[in-house]
Amino acid sequence: MNILDELIPEPGSFYVMDRAYIDFGRLYLLTQCVAFFVVRAKSNLCFRRISSKKVDSSTGVLCDQAIVLTGIKTSKKYPEMLRRIKYFDFEKKKMFVFLTNNFSLPAFLIAELFRCRWQIELFFKWIKQHLRIKAFYGTSENAVKTQIWIAVITYLLVAIIKKMLKIELSLYTILQILSVTIVEKMPILQLLTGYDYTAPKYVDPNQLNLFDF
Repeated sequence: MNILDELIPEPGSFYVMDRAYIDFGRLYLLTQCVAFFVVRAKSNLCFRRISSKKVDSSTGVLCDQAIVLTGIKTSKKYPEMLRRIKYFDFEKKKMFVFLTNNFSLPAFLIAELFRCRWQIELFFKWIKQHLRIKAFYGTSENAVKTQIWIAVITYLLVAIIKKMLKIELSLYTILQILSVTIVEKMPILQLLTGYDYTAPKYVDPNQLNLFDF
């Protein structure tokens, strides 16, 4: 949570966080900097409802409220109104309650912002599970960041290859194949699919032969 103290809030930006990052003093700083946040609410949140908007339950939004905090400490740390949105995820069969300081976006988009954050978290979880950075060759900050970025770039390149060549293998399987055939001189489509690919021969009649005297 202390990383919030190191951020320089950018006006107009959205900061999307899980409930472990709830600190109303820090969140209020974002509001004062004209930045927005979306965070999951804790179950023991003390608040008073000011007003409610009509919602379309078919979108998963069950309530859209303007509230104020009533806790002795929280009401002092965040003295302004908050927006409380209760959302049911039909795919996960799970209920979510969000707090935000943005009152203009539709409630469904607030929930969608958090869903996109979850996809990013799954992305980094995949990296930790599959790229397997077992040791760092250097211990400086730059060395560590460089190796992590190389791992991320590797993942993205493999993802692009998978999409462009329409390969049905999983990304993990593709990485395993590439790791054991890294020195093989073979078209990648043939390597990953077994497709008998022959590169077209191209002869440039204007190209001079280096050894043709």
